[in-house]
Amino acid sequence: MTNTNTIVPVYKFNPLQDTRWAPFLMRRPNASVFHSVPWLNALYRTYGYKPLVYTSTPPGQDLRDGIVFNDVNSWLTGRRLVSLPFSDHCDPLVSDPVVARALFASMMQDCNQFKWKYVEVRPRGDMNGRAAFFEPIQTLYHHDLDLTPALDSLFLNFHKNCVQRKIKRAEHEDLVYLEGRSEKLLDHFYQLLVLTRRRHHLPPQPKKWFVNLTECFGEALKIRIAYKNSIPVASILTLQYKDTLTYKSGCSDATLHNLGGMHLLFWKSIQDAKAHGLRTFDLGRSETSNTGLTIFKDRWGATRTSVSYYNYFNSKVYSAKSHSSKTGWKMHLAKQVFRHLPGTWLSSAGNLLYRHIG
Repeated sequence: MTNTNTIVPVYKFNPLQDTRWAPFLMRRPNASVFHSVPWLNALYRTYGYKPLVYTSTPPGQDLRDGIVFNDVNSWLTGRRLVSLPFSDHCDPLVSDPVVARALFASMMQDCNQFKWKYVEVRPRGDMNGRAAFFEPIQTLYHHDLDLTPALDSLFLNFHKNCVQRKIKRAEHEDLVYLEGRSEKLLDHFYQLLVLTRRRHHLPPQPKKWFVNLTECFGEALKIRIAYKNSIPVASILTLQYKDTLTYKSGCSDATLHNLGGMHLLFWKSIQDAKAHGLRTFDLGRSETSNTGLTIFKDRWGATRTSVSYYNYFNSKVYSAKSHSSKTGWKMHLAKQVFRHLPGTWLSSAGNLLYRHIG
């Protein structure tokens, strides 16, 4: 551990150009799919977000630590440093608290110098005093399912009425399950995504985002779809990284929910993960106000934890108060507008807006 009186030098590099990043992640147990090169590459290809790592390790040496960010530079919403946009969580990969404080101090200095609005981090745990000037701005729930028990034990731990019976209903309905990365599967997935986002009065993410994810992750990405009489009923997109399968996106036709398509997809994903020797199924984040989604994940026997996002605000150009108030009324207004847009216009709105809200 570094002496508290030691001056810690800080270096920065682009992890898409530095070959040390990928092997460093393999050595860090808390490095997730959201730190990975494919994820960073998809963000850059789709939204133009340039990745940046702060570290105490000099160039040419094996990395000891690192905190990865995206430089989100938008003419519409301003410039800020986010770790990472559209990511459920992204731990600072720093063990030494003295080093952590030095890295956070450096990024706060950059925030003030370059007049960024704020710096945001999304750790799985708390900040442990590593950045005294960061404040929590949002708390969410996160669910992980332990895959180490036998399949039979996992199934018996599912909620009997709301999960087990739904899976059996899907099997009784003779739903057809397909998985892969084909253009046809992606088209059907996106068709369901537009339906789902419209139901929630939100634009879908650009289709280009999912195309880039598919290209960057290769066989580690699967689009899983349940069909009834050749009609897509439900779909999910999963990512495999190290010993974890991550559920990233899900969508469905609400008129066919009674067929149990989504439950079948989760069960097939769990079976697939077990077959590949994976240890964790990351079910992702849920807003604390979204009781339905939270309970759905609880019923699979997943462990629920609270995750907080933290911001350092550049008080000269922005503040926590303005961040909260602007986010609230803008989202309310946007939902009223999106509620009445035709499907094609809704997709166009997603293409236009998402790069500005990362």
